[in-house]
Amino acid sequence: MADATTPTEPLLPPTIDKDGAPFWEYAAQGELRIQACANPSCGELRCPPRPCCPHCQSFEAEWQRMSGRGRIWSYVRPHPPLLPAYAAQAPYNAIIVELADAPRIRLVGNLVAAPDAPLNSVDPDRLRIGAKVQVAFTDVDGIAMPRWLLERP
Repeated sequence: MADATTPTEPLLPPTIDKDGAPFWEYAAQGELRIQACANPSCGELRCPPRPCCPHCQSFEAEWQRMSGRGRIWSYVRPHPPLLPAYAAQAPYNAIIVELADAPRIRLVGNLVAAPDAPLNSVDPDRLRIGAKVQVAFTDVDGIAMPRWLLERP
């Protein structure tokens, strides 16, 4: 059992690989960007990022800026047993957001009341499929994490 001298366990950080590193670099600048095929005859967005386009097999890529708007496509409220860092914030949510300007692209995150608010800052009863959301970024252990805010709080 943890006591006052036991350090709080951190939340799990994302795994940042070579293909996805630009996503996190843009996030640090407050921008939501998605990898796209740079082949002029293709241009398909792809997420998660990867070296080769699954549509045309081109190795050329660029990062397109998104509006940061979307809608809740699905959500879950995790239940115990949870990792200690997450159990301390329960009940919280994990949402899947369908991007407004790229409906085939869906990102996982958390719906929060403000960018720096705790993961449990939104009442679970306020979660609704289809609710419009806007991305916001907050620093979590040196990484700009995308989080989601309701467009109409």
